Amino acid sequence: MGDTLYDTDLLVIGGGPAGCAAVRMAAGVGLRTVLVEPDRLCRNLYRVPALDNVLGGHTSGPALADAITAEIMGTELCRVELGCYVSELRAADDHVTVTLDTGARLTAPYAVVATGVGPLQPRDVPWITAPDGLTLPPLWRAGAEEGRTLLVLGGDRPIGTFLRAHPDTDTRLIVAYPAADAYKTDEIRDDPRVTLVPVGHLTLSGSAEVTAPDGLRRALAADAVFLSLGSAPAAPPGDLVRGADGYCAPSGQHPRVLVAGDLRSARYQRIMTALGSGSEAALHAYYAARDLLGPDDAAG
Repeated sequence: MGDTLYDTDLLVIGGGPAGCAAVRMAAGVGLRTVLVEPDRLCRNLYRVPALDNVLGGHTSGPALADAITAEIMGTELCRVELGCYVSELRAADDHVTVTLDTGARLTAPYAVVATGVGPLQPRDVPWITAPDGLTLPPLWRAGAEEGRTLLVLGGDRPIGTFLRAHPDTDTRLIVAYPAADAYKTDEIRDDPRVTLVPVGHLTLSGSAEVTAPDGLRRALAADAVFLSLGSAPAAPPGDLVRGADGYCAPSGQHPRVLVAGDLRSARYQRIMTALGSGSEAALHAYYAARDLLGPDDAAG
């Protein structure tokens, strides 16, 4: 496009798989991009020790992250802004403006927002009572030290990743989870290292006391406590429409703001879906800029 009224053709906020896919797709159709990421590209992938659900033969998050990073850094039509974050996003009739924490402003006809999610803490879920200010580490930070028993709060799918990454460890996991997480435990249910404890409520103090759905109380003993509670959306302030759950569904957003990746929904948080949604968002911006969208084309 190369319109001198704008700093670039497409702003991409967030450097995870979705944002990186948007950059690569945009370059493929000749769009210039500026990619804004406060940390390192694909930072969360570096925390995934084992992969079994992505194309390309990558079996670990770091391997995939390194490959994606190399592609992005070699993309001539992309300018990468690392170490800064978007403090405000504003959408007008004919452009989007993002303000960085440095005070700099960037404009483009469209923006892809792919800022993803951050881990939930005990204070964020109603089925756990914990001391004020308590912060616990996510399960990916746990080492597979022999003979340890770990209490895991929540049944989210990183538990399966942990077990696949450490197939020979005898580390035992006591997984305390609410009824809403029951379907997530299917992949770990038959692992002999896992003890599943469905709970109605859990109280953390010096120890963990759980109230089972039948009302019975019991104490859980473990060497350490880790989290697998799921994630909360991490959207930048400004003109994003958030649902009651905090997520930003693509439909209902300003026409010039395209949401991609995990920020869209809690239900489709997978690397493959992030890659696809980022690519689709970039194509949407490309077609929209050329008035090639039909009445049934929804923002992606």
